[in-house]
Amino acid sequence: GTGGSLAAFLAQGGKDVSLIARGAHLEAIRRNGLVLESRHGTFAIPVEAEDAEHCSCRPDVILLCVKGYSLADTVPFLRKAAGMDTVVIPVLNIYGTGRALQAELPELLVTDGCIYISANRIAPGVIQKHGAICRIVYGLPSHKTDHPVLQQVETDLKNAGIDPVYSPYVERDTLLKFAYVSPNAACGQYYHAKAAEMQHPGEVRDSFVRLMKEVVALADKMGIPLESRPGELVERNLRILDALAPTASTSMQRDMEAGKQSEVDGLIYQVVRLAEQYGVDVPEYRKIAEAVKK
Repeated sequence: GTGGSLAAFLAQGGKDVSLIARGAHLEAIRRNGLVLESRHGTFAIPVEAEDAEHCSCRPDVILLCVKGYSLADTVPFLRKAAGMDTVVIPVLNIYGTGRALQAELPELLVTDGCIYISANRIAPGVIQKHGAICRIVYGLPSHKTDHPVLQQVETDLKNAGIDPVYSPYVERDTLLKFAYVSPNAACGQYYHAKAAEMQHPGEVRDSFVRLMKEVVALADKMGIPLESRPGELVERNLRILDALAPTASTSMQRDMEAGKQSEVDGLIYQVVRLAEQYGVDVPEYRKIAEAVKK
């Protein structure tokens, strides 16, 4: 959903784009173009698509849009496809993926990053994008914003109708998004709840709040404060939650309920590991992690 939406926007904006896909999804894109359903209508967009094994492109920029559990599997492709000056921008749900990937690919420049978008694949070659938001946040741990390729990325994204944030404080910005995504996934999975159950006062909403407060405490101990005043993040994230469709749920929750591989390690267990590393008490996360493991 993420990669398809970005490719559609960029291709419609006249950029030279190649999609990496596989199976029926790849064949459908080659046959019919990439079909994007959005509030603006349904469009079939011609875009080049290849599989990772036979990719012949040599991109200036690779937008990495896989699930967290597939991150390690992308490394051989990245080594093969990237040139010496290629920049890799990961836009995953999991916090810290850019630094983990940079350690595997010291010869390349890897940013940190995240994305705000609601989109999913509804059929081979067909992406459905919900709502208006499409924002990419990316940046470097050096806090510099003068890299010429990353500046050009900002311009290209903006010209394609995507909202780019070339951030000087990307550690905070990516953790800020994680502080919504992770509690939402953990709470939804533990209670088998959709947004509706979390939008009304009660135990489910209270759990969501406790989880957010634990991430805030962890971020403070990590030296990445997320609030300028107490309760700011909780208020912000509750507004986001309350604006969702009542039937909304997280992709991790849907994957787990379908018996598929999921991002549970990066979204739930990783918080418990970081809390142990930094000496922070996270009883709500521990309770949910133990229950989900069972």
